[in-house]
Amino acid sequence: MRKIIYSMSISLDGYIEGPDQDISWHRVDDELHRYFNETIAELGGFLHGRVVHELMADFWPTADEDPANAGATAEFAPIWRDKPKYVYSRTRDRIDWATAVIHDVVPEEVRALKEQPGGDLGLGGADLAASFAALDLIDEYRVTVHPVLIGRGRRMFPLTDTVTPLRLLGTRSFGSGVVELHYARDTERGD
Repeated sequence: MRKIIYSMSISLDGYIEGPDQDISWHRVDDELHRYFNETIAELGGFLHGRVVHELMADFWPTADEDPANAGATAEFAPIWRDKPKYVYSRTRDRIDWATAVIHDVVPEEVRALKEQPGGDLGLGGADLAASFAALDLIDEYRVTVHPVLIGRGRRMFPLTDTVTPLRLLGTRSFGSGVVELHYARDTERGD
């Protein structure tokens, strides 16, 4: 069965973006971008919220056609473009570059997606991830920690009273000082 993997870059103090959706503090160099390309290429599709999808669709569908986007950036464009996309939106019925628009997170429908053949599914978007987490639908977390403190912004996870035990699957450090932490839900420990 496919897994749902929530991946996100965060600052050391736990923010996914600064004020006004600022992510200029991300330290995505060629080494990290190539690693992202490798791990994302293994996925069978994307589960995105509308906002994340629109941000991606504004750049990636044709990024490899621009000579300024050489190397890892150009290589990522077809990886993103060619994979199935499931976009969660309550306000849209059709979105470009999406395989399907889904209006609500319904556990049975998510489980049916997981039972389909293909690689794991990448989950993107903090609000959507919060909905998936509340329904215990996230199997793994890949948190890429950037060595910067930004002081304020939007957190990766909303405040909650739920405790979710995790098990470390691995870590990886990069020359830029970025560290990836890879966790799975610890089903043996329970809640």
